[in-house]
Amino acid sequence: MYALFEYKGKQYKAEKDALINVDLVDAKEGDKIVIEDVLLVSDGDTVKVGTPKVAGAKVEVVVQKEFKDKKVLVFKYKSKKDYHRLIGHRQQYTTVKVENIIG
Repeated sequence: MYALFEYKGKQYKAEKDALINVDLVDAKEGDKIVIEDVLLVSDGDTVKVGTPKVAGAKVEVVVQKEFKDKKVLVFKYKSKKDYHRLIGHRQQYTTVKVENIIG
């Protein structure tokens, strides 16, 4: 059984006991989160597709840990103008574990 759900503007595929990296969640480690924006649910032989969401479907996840991704460097440069700039960014993520898929 798997489900496709939307969380914070992005879509993810959830299977039972899968670990998923989502954008930073304001929750403590061990907290349960119920996601109700489920777009598709499949249990092997039947597929339920929502318009746009499947009614009554939920994905229950538990927060595991928070981490930062590798640094992305952005370098801007204009020739003959003595302009250069180096900017770095590290995106923060939260790892969640899928506990249950209801639908």
